[in-house]
Parts: sequence; structure tokens; C-alpha cells
Amino acid sequence: MSTLHVPVGSRDHVQGSVDAPVVLVEYGDYQCPYCGDAYSGIKELQAQFGERLCFVFRNFPLSAVHPQAMPAAIFAEYAAANGKFWQAHDALYENQDQLGPALYAELARDLDLDLGELREALETGQFGTRIHADLNGGLRSGVNGTPSFFINDQFYSMQGGIEGLASVIRDTIDGLNR
Repeated sequence: MSTLHVPVGSRDHVQGSVDAPVVLVEYGDYQCPYCGDAYSGIKELQAQFGERLCFVFRNFPLSAVHPQAMPAAIFAEYAAANGKFWQAHDALYENQDQLGPALYAELARDLDLDLGELREALETGQFGTRIHADLNGGLRSGVNGTPSFFINDQFYSMQGGIEGLASVIRDTIDGLNR
């Protein structure tokens, strides 16, 4: 069983408290259809478990098979630098079938982000170092595809789907309450 080699910290994108009973880390790719499917499931888990669940997203763009994975990750990181990561994250998954320059420009306008700065970030690969740090941390943790999840630093195989993930989260919370 793999463990998370890079602990959750201040550089991560976090929803909830890192002191929650369950910290769920996802390594994801914005163009991956399986990540797109998992996106709505994660929202359901967050609604179901509330403050007992902390969700962390890390970039793991599979650029060889998903040509928009890296540009989408750069867009998300550009939005993060402007305090709007989660809005960008959600919009990218909710519009996954439209990933590309036109969508990034539209989302930049919707999120009140500077279009010129965004274009420069995309053209120069700005935020590439940060994205590659996530990618390398995933590789060191045994990640070889997306989505990949860790529950309290332990790798979770998605064989049971979101229902299985919910069951493991519930069991983990119950185990801590005993």
C-alpha cells in the first residue's frame, strides 16, 4: 500500500480544516474523464461529511494523453495566485468538454482575472514549477494515473468508486469516534 510522501501543507489547495478526522487528497488532471466523473462525487462527499472531511487537490496533468491538462492546470494556478483557485477548479471540471484557450479567456472574464496576465502565464508556462512539484510528489507517492486518492496519507484504490470512498471515509470517522 502506498503512502503520501508529501504531507499536506500551506502550499496545497485545501477545502476544510486539515485537522478534520479525514483528509482526502486527490491527484487529478482537468482533462481526465475519470477525474471529471469523480468531481461530482467529491462534491457529494463534502456535502455528506461536512467539516469531518478536508479535501486537498493536487495537479497531476497527464499531458501525453491530455493536451489541455497542463494549460488547464496553469489556468487553475493562475486563478489561485489571484485567490480564486476553487472557482477555477470547479469551472474547469464543469466545462471539461470545452477546455482550451476560448474557455480560459471566458472563465478569466467571469472570475475577473486579467486576460493579458493569463495569456502570459499560459505562453510562458508560469506555475510550471509548482505543477511539477505536485506531479513529482504524486510520483514519489506511487501515483501512476488519475484520479488517485489518499485518505489520511494512505492510498485508496478507486475500485469501489465514490460509494466505496464514502464507505472508507465513514469507517475512518467511526473508528476515530470509538
